[in-house]
Amino acid sequence: MYIHKFYLPVLSLFLYAGKGEGLTASQFCSHGFDYIIVGGGTAGLVVANRLSANPLIKVGVIEAGANGLDDPIIYTPGFVGKAVGTSYDWAFSTTPQSELEDRELYWARGKALGGSSAINFYVWMRGNKQDYDAWSNLGNTGWDFNSMVPYFKKPEHFWPPTAAESNEFNLWFNAADHGMSGPINTSYSVTYGGTHQYWQQTLNNLHLPNRTTFGGSNWGVWTGLTSVNPDNRTRSYSASQYYRPYAGRPNLFVLCNAMVRNVTLETIGGQLTATGVHFTYGGEDYHVSVNEEVIVSAGTVQSPGILELSGIGNPTVLAAAGIPLKLSNVNVGEHLQDRIMSVLAYEIDDSVSNQDPLNTPEGLAAAQAEYDTDHTGLLTVLPVDFAYVPLKYYLTKNNVTYLRSLVTGTDARTQNIKSKLNWDINLGSMEFVLDPNLLFPAVPNPDPTKKYALVYQMLQYPFSTGNIHIPAAPSGGKTTSSDTPVIDPKYYQGDGIVDQYTMAAGQVFADKIAREGPMSSIIVKRVVPPEPAPGQKDNWFENLKNSTVSDWHPIGTCAMGGSAGASGGVVDARLRVYGVKGLRVVDASIMPIQISSHLQGTVYAIAEKGAAMIIEDYVARHHHHHHKD
Repeated sequence: MYIHKFYLPVLSLFLYAGKGEGLTASQFCSHGFDYIIVGGGTAGLVVANRLSANPLIKVGVIEAGANGLDDPIIYTPGFVGKAVGTSYDWAFSTTPQSELEDRELYWARGKALGGSSAINFYVWMRGNKQDYDAWSNLGNTGWDFNSMVPYFKKPEHFWPPTAAESNEFNLWFNAADHGMSGPINTSYSVTYGGTHQYWQQTLNNLHLPNRTTFGGSNWGVWTGLTSVNPDNRTRSYSASQYYRPYAGRPNLFVLCNAMVRNVTLETIGGQLTATGVHFTYGGEDYHVSVNEEVIVSAGTVQSPGILELSGIGNPTVLAAAGIPLKLSNVNVGEHLQDRIMSVLAYEIDDSVSNQDPLNTPEGLAAAQAEYDTDHTGLLTVLPVDFAYVPLKYYLTKNNVTYLRSLVTGTDARTQNIKSKLNWDINLGSMEFVLDPNLLFPAVPNPDPTKKYALVYQMLQYPFSTGNIHIPAAPSGGKTTSSDTPVIDPKYYQGDGIVDQYTMAAGQVFADKIAREGPMSSIIVKRVVPPEPAPGQKDNWFENLKNSTVSDWHPIGTCAMGGSAGASGGVVDARLRVYGVKGLRVVDASIMPIQISSHLQGTVYAIAEKGAAMIIEDYVARHHHHHHKD
């Protein structure tokens, strides 16, 4: 009997399709689908929407999670972070990390219709021109920044703030950099925590300028744009915007609470071809066939596993899992780059307003009433105080020269990351965020009578590179998709030693922010890590072994191979899996190198570009039957 590890009773275990009537898995399988999308997440629902816009194309989506569209824990901004650890979260953990005291780091990943866009922290931004140009420079034609701009704009419906709001809250933007007619609403908050007014001025005093951040350069200090619908202050995400308004399309079918087992691969005319998908639903096994393509959009953690379970990957990994090899590619599951974070916590002055009232039943009820009445108040507040800081602000030129000397990797990826380890260029190599909301449980045993604020720092261009694979099976057995993936980011290992030095310097700068005016006027003391005893110094390097966590932006496990082809990656620049007909990957796993940005905006762009290419290829096939693919 198939029992999912994180299965919780869900009332609505039926299919949302064709105006919402419940369909069984058998009925789902009875359709001759043109496209099957594995994963109804951030990217998958974008692709489903764009493909099903053509009434002649029949699209099926198979999603492991539930439909949480009407759940306040997902759509209420003030509940940011609260879905982590619920049934909407896969709740993965890494393997014990040798450089982090053998800790197993928690990885939240969205397990719901909408994927991680259902549970993320609402940040809408994009990386630097150099970040995407790096993809193109590896040989992935069409993925440079200028080529990507239309796809950055296509998902977005930007709601500019009023002049009064811009002045009051220091909102810096250039409307021309934004999309104005896409499905995802982006807006600035209208309610801010009491620490907001101190952030920008403090960073300015540390010589960081205020900047607009969507034109290809995001270093500086700024107020974050959020994926929030300004009309009712609710989460704007792939399920609410790309799926719900179009759920009635007669050619679009979405099956939730169904776990994909593998993609069926058959050799047709000498060519390995994707012909369908195996999945389980309600304890039963099903198979659905496909006429055109299977699109894997299961995310950085699970897309490589879907390929491996289907027989595509490293022969050693597959042999250990008891999976017959159909196509060898040692890049499947490799090139994992996750960004790392550490958090400093401070006790702040009692007079500063923050989210603490939400921690009492009365305060929460009052905030809920305010939110329900006119969409204002504490339940609309998000952490939006950002700074992306170049190396020269927290490392000396000699420091950087030394760190460059530690890099041993000679491959194109590593050399590209090394090119960004440059004291003379303005790239936001470290992100700092002020959070008065205690999103992250950084303060052990917080005193309920005191107020706290956190300063996060997140490394943007890590050298640490790991992998994600399906686990080995017991002797004679066979690994399945209900076996938890083995996630080994190899934090601070190999060339990742550079990351530890850079993070240590970043912590010093985070502490400097707290001690600079006007921020210093509201800081009582540092509580994490505790202030050193008199005559002692902070040991930031050591502190990182216990304080480093993931900031949950992993990429690269089905990377585009560029000019190296299948010897350098898993998919080509059209996101087609090398060596297989009718199989693509469309999600963050195709990113070959990290970007200096939260990932959501880029994943939507990848999905829009991927969908456009899939449609182009469909049209070419059907308008030119005499051409062979």
